[in-house]
Amino acid sequence: MASPVSVYNSNALDTHISSSSRESLKMELLADVSLLPGEERIIDKETIYICPFSGAVKGKVLITNYRLYFKSLDPDVALTLDVPLGAIGRVEKMGGASSRGENSYGLDITCKDMRNLRFALKQEGHSRRDIFELIFKYAFPLSHGLPLFAYVTQEKYGENGWDIYKPIEEFRRQGLPNNKWRITFINKNYELCDTYPTVLAVPFKSKEEDLRRVAAFRSRGRIPVLSWIHRENQAVIVRCSQPLVGMSGKRNKDDERYLDVIREANDTPKLTIFDARPSVNAVANKATGGGYEGDEYQNAELVFLDIQNIHVMRESLKKLKDIVYPNVEDSHWLSSLESTHWLEHVKLVLSGAIQVADKVSSGQSVVVHCSDGWDRTAQLTSLAMLMLDSHYRTLRGIQVLIEKEWISFGHKFASRIGHGDKNHADQDRSPIFVQFIDCVWQMTKQFPTAFEFNERLLLTILDNLYSCCFGTFLYNCESARDQHEVRLKTVSLWSLVNSKTEMSEMYLNPFYTPESGRVLYPVASMRHLELWVTYYIRWNPRIRQQQQSPVEQRYKELLALRDEYLKKLEELQLSDSSPSSRLANTPNSSSSTSSTPPQQYTQLQTPL
Repeated sequence: MASPVSVYNSNALDTHISSSSRESLKMELLADVSLLPGEERIIDKETIYICPFSGAVKGKVLITNYRLYFKSLDPDVALTLDVPLGAIGRVEKMGGASSRGENSYGLDITCKDMRNLRFALKQEGHSRRDIFELIFKYAFPLSHGLPLFAYVTQEKYGENGWDIYKPIEEFRRQGLPNNKWRITFINKNYELCDTYPTVLAVPFKSKEEDLRRVAAFRSRGRIPVLSWIHRENQAVIVRCSQPLVGMSGKRNKDDERYLDVIREANDTPKLTIFDARPSVNAVANKATGGGYEGDEYQNAELVFLDIQNIHVMRESLKKLKDIVYPNVEDSHWLSSLESTHWLEHVKLVLSGAIQVADKVSSGQSVVVHCSDGWDRTAQLTSLAMLMLDSHYRTLRGIQVLIEKEWISFGHKFASRIGHGDKNHADQDRSPIFVQFIDCVWQMTKQFPTAFEFNERLLLTILDNLYSCCFGTFLYNCESARDQHEVRLKTVSLWSLVNSKTEMSEMYLNPFYTPESGRVLYPVASMRHLELWVTYYIRWNPRIRQQQQSPVEQRYKELLALRDEYLKKLEELQLSDSSPSSRLANTPNSSSSTSSTPPQQYTQLQTPL
């Protein structure tokens, strides 16, 4: 795609442009927009973008079946917007036919990615009706019987991202199966649990009938199954949903015995059950048939982690958006940030994951659950695994972690994000996955050399959480993805990330130093946590200019310089060892047999 100013040139734009030239410019304004395969232009229209940073900007907006694209007409204001329609959460009409005041009639668009857009249109002849209806139709295709864009685009990549995660291979990497844990295919048709994957790791001693009886006592049939095993001490992270205890305090001997079998697998004296919820919420869940493990679970201890539910997290992020967009109020910044409680929630999630990782590292097995085991549970297991296992800190490892703990284990992406759905007030919407990625970012800040991937990867993941350009985050669980043939009919986000060497390098951390056995314990203290400015406030142009760290930029320049010198060195080495150069340096053929071999060069290392 051309740069925002590339369609203009200094000769063509002076204050005396003729009206015909102006019309020509308007025609050409959106001609340079590079469309994706399968993307089609729907409508373009002259409008005024009410920019919160530059004021009213005249320009043209293009609506396709994938994006909203705006470009300014004024050569002095080189402004473009390129917004995937999937990132739009709400479209509203602003003002009416009788509205007075400049730019009071148009559209208000609320986005899911921490920004809002406002466009003013002419009041005559219902000029906004067509564009409103078209944005509404293509931003919320599922509400209009249309396919998501991921099913329309035909983008081709060099690598099939769907191959990044293979459950059996990942279990083998962890050393499974072994004499304590086995792989089961009891859920191959999603009959045991329709929100679980088909391949599960369970205790070796458990029989298939045991699993079915345990499923009957766990919410949504989400039985305790292995997520990760420690290679040395054999302690495990097991995930599940809450037990169906109810107000009457029901018991299930099969469930109690099953948890004890998990404990016995590595002779843990006491199994720790981490319930992500505040204890008061867990007690309240009894009224709806849920609950928690009581004293009847022998050789087990229950720990509540006080992490709030999806509704609290949704409201917290809304408050955060209110204080960062469009403008940041400097005078009361710290108190305003504190009032959102966002960093406090991040702290509690990280703190819970640290406790899980610490138990496992010390040789004690743990069970993790919340209510249904697909929100806070996924946050805790995946973050603990990131702390314990350096494989997940690599570029491909983080992809496996997300595929495994979030996608295959049924985090409800469709419900939490609302892909293609017009019901913006749906109470199931919640930024649980965004919060997880925020926690990952916090860890990369505290351990800058421990992660192979960089911030750009995290931003790309979150942008495509909403974009609907890839099938990766579509639908609520594996069974729904199978039903909608996601792997057959859409492209994985990891195809983009892993497709080209130069593309992959965009996501690499130049400071990365592999350390295979190191456990990371981030400091989950408000003094050490930061607001992720380059995500939450990135639409502010002042912030955007500061995104690249000067140290990182200089380091990349040094790496490029090193690569250039190494290339020249290789060329010299090749020319020195070529037949013509050897003949030129050899006085006679008889002495050539005793000549020394070409000099070997060792690779240079550029010091930091």
